[in-house]
Amino acid sequence: MTGWSCLVTGAGGFVGVRIVQLLVKEKDLQEIRLLDKVFKPEIQEEFSKLQGKVVLTMLEGDILDQHCLKRACQGVSAVIHVASIIDFMNLVPRDIIMNVNVKGAVSQGGGVCGQAGRWVMMLRSAAGTQLLLEACAQASVPTFIYTSTLEVAGPNSYRDIVVNGHEDEHHESTWSFSYPLSKQLAEKAVLAANGWGLQNGGTLSTCALRPMYIYGEKGQFLYYAVDQALRNDRILTNHSKFSVVNPVYVGNVAWAHILALRALRDPKKAPRVQGKFYYISDDTPHQSYDDLNYNVSKKWGFSIRPGAGMPVFVKYWLAFLMEMVSFLLSPIYRYQAPMNRHWVTLCNSVFTFSYSKAQQDLGYKPLFSWEEAKQKTTEWIGSVVEQHNKQTLRTQTH
Repeated sequence: MTGWSCLVTGAGGFVGVRIVQLLVKEKDLQEIRLLDKVFKPEIQEEFSKLQGKVVLTMLEGDILDQHCLKRACQGVSAVIHVASIIDFMNLVPRDIIMNVNVKGAVSQGGGVCGQAGRWVMMLRSAAGTQLLLEACAQASVPTFIYTSTLEVAGPNSYRDIVVNGHEDEHHESTWSFSYPLSKQLAEKAVLAANGWGLQNGGTLSTCALRPMYIYGEKGQFLYYAVDQALRNDRILTNHSKFSVVNPVYVGNVAWAHILALRALRDPKKAPRVQGKFYYISDDTPHQSYDDLNYNVSKKWGFSIRPGAGMPVFVKYWLAFLMEMVSFLLSPIYRYQAPMNRHWVTLCNSVFTFSYSKAQQDLGYKPLFSWEEAKQKTTEWIGSVVEQHNKQTLRTQTH
């Protein structure tokens, strides 16, 4: 295992940065290649601090660019594929999803790079994954880890209840909405690629991780909830009070990737892990999304909007009507509905999973306790509040 290197896609993102922070500590690692569309200045500064015994090489490029992927994979020992665009609101037109996600996931990627603009960026999950797998086969990269999502398993109905689900149970999303569909196709492609022959005669080993809803410092959705509350007297919305989920801290998700990488690179452990997927959770208490937002922000005076809110079944059918309006108007006008059935279901389901299989096969044990994760997240929210206060003060004095 001496003198090895690793490529991390989506390295400048929420999860990618945390993976890199842990990866630099791995034994005998010489280089980490960091691939992302753009690296923000603060991310570049963060990575410059990590430079030391391990060389960090930042590569700005598109996950749909075959030449870029070929260069990124050349000579590396492993790939951690995190890059993805998350879309809960079904922003991507269905015809483009089917033309790019499905065809891109089963072909050599022809025509994918010609699809320009925002929609193509939303479709990287499936098409980009297939292109990356092919680049790994050509460059003889033996190890591939994919960051999947819980949403490939559902929930399919807010009436269904799953408590402490596990890998031996069959849970599969039936939604045709862009995000769960593209991640499902991508995960299947990754697991099916396990055992592929490589250019040098070796064999590709793959696995996928399915994290729960990920929270922590700089989390996009948590930031949005806090930002909206700051504009509304620090009152958090109550979109998800009927949900019961087991969120996972971003630091623990990153740790699970490191352990999966170690397992696939270990000849003794690899046969047990190859071609498998694993649910990744931690010891964060089971709670609603609304309660999570409140628990990590209440120190700063946040509260949840009072009242029962709209019944779930009313929300669901209202979302259905909005989808119908969007469909009927589509020939002449693009109407973006403020909610859809997938979003309503996701936000109002009882859907929790155990990490016991990851513990058994990967040796996974959360690196951060709930109290540590809550404290770190709460302190970050404090910095967001402080920044908001400064901006408000500047606005008032001008």
